[in-house]
Amino acid sequence: MNEKELSSESGYLQFEIGLLMAFVGVGVTNIAPILGVLIFIIGAILLKGLIVINPNEAVVTTFFGDYTGTMKKSGLSWVNPLFGRKKISLRARNLNGQKLKVNDKLGNPIEIAAVVVWRVGDTAKASFEVDDYIKYVEIQSEAAVRHLAGIYAYDTMEAEETEIQEVTLRDGSGKINEMLEAELTERLSRAGVEVLESRISHLAYAPEIAGAMLQRQQASAVVAARRQIVNGAVGMVDMALVMLSEKGIVNLDEERKAAMVCNLLVVLCGEKSVTPILNAGTLYP
Repeated sequence: MNEKELSSESGYLQFEIGLLMAFVGVGVTNIAPILGVLIFIIGAILLKGLIVINPNEAVVTTFFGDYTGTMKKSGLSWVNPLFGRKKISLRARNLNGQKLKVNDKLGNPIEIAAVVVWRVGDTAKASFEVDDYIKYVEIQSEAAVRHLAGIYAYDTMEAEETEIQEVTLRDGSGKINEMLEAELTERLSRAGVEVLESRISHLAYAPEIAGAMLQRQQASAVVAARRQIVNGAVGMVDMALVMLSEKGIVNLDEERKAAMVCNLLVVLCGEKSVTPILNAGTLYP
């Protein structure tokens, strides 16, 4: 069922007529009771058809179980008094999801939560396709977050750089948010709900493994840092040997080159300052 617009008349004229007939009916009752009561009832019926619609608000109308249309024009309006009426807010709403404890793609227990900004886009679907569209949004949002957390890993935990970077929950926030919004849009379209924005608001390892995962992250960072230091040191040693050879400063045999490389790598890769030993004699004893 899709939404259809229902045109409504301005209610100011009906308000004046209904109010006037109600007063007239009361006054005529003393002279002609039947006529007075009839005029008063007609005035009351006219007043019953009045409805006030606030900005960003819609009124879904039904007539003996049939959907007749939705009124969105703000102000004082008048519709058939026999129409059933239900107000629905069209304002944007925030859903601050609770922290969920789920397992990621690798089976690690994590805590995850999301914030969803949504609004009603189709009042007919929101009213008749689901029982309670607000509760529907809450349940489907939780299901979408659980599903998303189950198909991606929290982190790759790999120090090596690969050509193809796998999207993870931790470092792929932009992509993850886009996929979450797409899945929510698909799930909530049945209820006539539009997703304006969605993003992960909380992401962490579960307390029982948080300590172990922190140590693992630190170890991966140390390995990556060491790899970078070694790559730089090897480049500097190679540059030193090439420059010494090209400029003819000193000629070293293979054994001396190996000793020089060893010494330079110790100096460049060591964590502590190296104390040099000065050789006051000849280079070749």
